[in-house]
Amino acid sequence: MALQGYKAEQVINGTFGEVWINGEYVAEVTGLEAKVTLEKSEVNIVGKLSKGYKVTGYEGKGTLKLNKVTSRFIKLMNDNMKQGKQTVCTIVSKLADPNALGAERIVIKDATFDELTLANWEARKLTEESVPFTFTDWDVLDTINA
Repeated sequence: MALQGYKAEQVINGTFGEVWINGEYVAEVTGLEAKVTLEKSEVNIVGKLSKGYKVTGYEGKGTLKLNKVTSRFIKLMNDNMKQGKQTVCTIVSKLADPNALGAERIVIKDATFDELTLANWEARKLTEESVPFTFTDWDVLDTINA
């Protein structure tokens, strides 16, 4: 269905975003971005000057942003990293502004965080964390329909 028009109050406010990691609510989250980038191979076609492209795969990457309130990621990853094990998680994103036309929920599967910050702080500054990750799969649970 094509959206013919919309009201300003229907634009989704990220303040109403929520995140769960392995089923645990993450109250300190301030932002989440997850993107899938298509991997393509060039295809040369005779009689054409332009290149063609064939999708040959995809790559999932994202970043989770949080206020530093707990040692959540140190607890989640420290022991595994020291033992040479990979920490694999499921991330659920929910965006549900009460003025919007609905809610959107996405499950990010097989998320692996790229790094572990052990310390990062400055005097007179609120501490935040930015945690990049990769993932291999996702499911769309709810979409917003016009």
